[in-house]
Amino acid sequence: MDFSPTVSQEELVAIRRALHSHAESGLSEFWTTSFLAEKLAALGCEVHLGEEVMDRAVMMGSPSPEVQKKRLQAALEQGADPKWIEKMDGLTGLMVDIRPDLPMHSVLRFDIDCVDVSESHDADHKPAAESFASINEGECHACAHDGHATIGLGVAMELMRRRDALKHNVRLIFEPAEEGSRGALPMVSAGLVDGARYFLAAHIGVNARQDHALVCGTHGFLATTKFDVELFGLAAHSGSDPHKGHNSLLAAATILLNLHALPRHGEGASRVTVGMLSGGTGRNVIPDHAKLVCETRGATEEINQYMFDKAKLIIEHVAAMYEQEVKITIMGTAGNAISDKKMIDVVRQAAQDVPYFHKDRITGLGAGFGTDDACTFLSAVQKQGGAGTYCQIGSVLDAGHHNPRFDFNEDLLQPAVELFCRSTFLMDVME
Repeated sequence: MDFSPTVSQEELVAIRRALHSHAESGLSEFWTTSFLAEKLAALGCEVHLGEEVMDRAVMMGSPSPEVQKKRLQAALEQGADPKWIEKMDGLTGLMVDIRPDLPMHSVLRFDIDCVDVSESHDADHKPAAESFASINEGECHACAHDGHATIGLGVAMELMRRRDALKHNVRLIFEPAEEGSRGALPMVSAGLVDGARYFLAAHIGVNARQDHALVCGTHGFLATTKFDVELFGLAAHSGSDPHKGHNSLLAAATILLNLHALPRHGEGASRVTVGMLSGGTGRNVIPDHAKLVCETRGATEEINQYMFDKAKLIIEHVAAMYEQEVKITIMGTAGNAISDKKMIDVVRQAAQDVPYFHKDRITGLGAGFGTDDACTFLSAVQKQGGAGTYCQIGSVLDAGHHNPRFDFNEDLLQPAVELFCRSTFLMDVME
């Protein structure tokens, strides 16, 4: 079979730039979901949205109703189709099956959300210079998810043209809210990987920072728990009655210092971070509320749990010491998973026939960075006896991930589509 992509590089670049300019934060990807749904429906795919793909009961870190209303209105003003918006019912992300008439077999995942940073408008930043920078202030595709979604759409185009050659169903998942580890769990809970034997996901860049490079599998991801801490004390006049107040900001500062003083785990990497601290109302008022935005990470789920349990102990005891009511809210979670050799070999074999990837730049298992929500999908497939891998598609980067100047080499888009298609047909004949 000829696997040369029929979708042109120019078409893929146009899709990528449309997605890039309409960057949307996690769980608010209304324009993005509508755009992808329209394209996929035009291919003849049955598009699954809303509660078909997201289990509301396990969702974490959802934006406030006020924020969602504002973002939904912005998406409509930017051209999102009301038909798809209605079908979403407030839930972003989507899924399509290429051969729903055949047994479930393999899952391909593509994330679609952006990062909450403002994009650079420097004259030498390509998206700004060529007029496809984000039109949404404070929201920017600074982690290549626009590229991932573009590749996913290209794969759907190619697989639908070759669907009669498939022996099994292939499911394409377009995941919202990968940032913050909030999208995968609701999708897994909704049954999107049930019965899957094989799983494939990829990320542009990561630790593959050369053009024409490919890392076929990844290890070293960290399990994580994202959580917010809210403290509620008692306000008082800071001059005449400071003894009558219960200082929430002082409690929060004590929590911050003690969290970062936590002993690290001796059996693997461990992390704790307070990324934001806010509170109080004025200089002459004892602060009666404060908030910390935090996370723990660990080389294993057990190490991450150790870090979170120790953090929770500190928070509760400091709150008691400063006479605070405390609320801890889990905002996101992800496990860790290691790519399977079986699937690494599949991707390596597929890459050998994609001219873009230089043979001396194709490697097997490489190190990941931080956390990726794909691990939740991969782990779920592995727990039911399947196998999977997480690839890194090489690109020279203008700046690091989550940097306002981030950009990648668009030349990789068509080869990445071909890589996924070749890998899919190799998986299709595996038991």
